[in-house]
Amino acid sequence: MENRVVQGRMVTPKSLAELIEGDAVMDAEAIADADRDCPDCGGDVVEVGYMPSVTEFVTGQKCQECDWATTDRE
Repeated sequence: MENRVVQGRMVTPKSLAELIEGDAVMDAEAIADADRDCPDCGGDVVEVGYMPSVTEFVTGQKCQECDWATTDRE
């Protein structure tokens, strides 16, 4: 697992997923660089795939500099 710095603090894949989800998650994959810049501040965006429940898999993206985050939920 590769940890990253997000908003000035070190996060693990699971803690990054919990920041995006706003709640506990069951499991998370490794953090990767997203192919986009933050639409709010222009900062670097990272992404993580995670399971908030046993029946759902979500890919979330989070800016490393500001509060912006999004998921692939429809």
